Amino acid sequence: MKNYLRVDYDEDDALIESMVRASEKICMDVARMDSAEEFYAVENAEVAVLYAAAYLYEHREEADHHAMMLTLRALLFGSRKEAF
Repeated sequence: MKNYLRVDYDEDDALIESMVRASEKICMDVARMDSAEEFYAVENAEVAVLYAAAYLYEHREEADHHAMMLTLRALLFGSRKEAF
């Protein structure tokens, strides 16, 4: 994740880790999946998590969560379950 964000210092490691965990949860909710194994088998799963974590990290002060969710839905729509 740090490579994706182009972060080469360690001060934000805990913050980045928490944002990755939150992004995984958000993406799994969008995809309507409970299992991380099942979720990461989806084609765009990793890209969606990277996007969400980067968005949250880069827009900490002024994040537009609605816009982020629309992008995640577009990325994951083809793999989204009809119901939990």
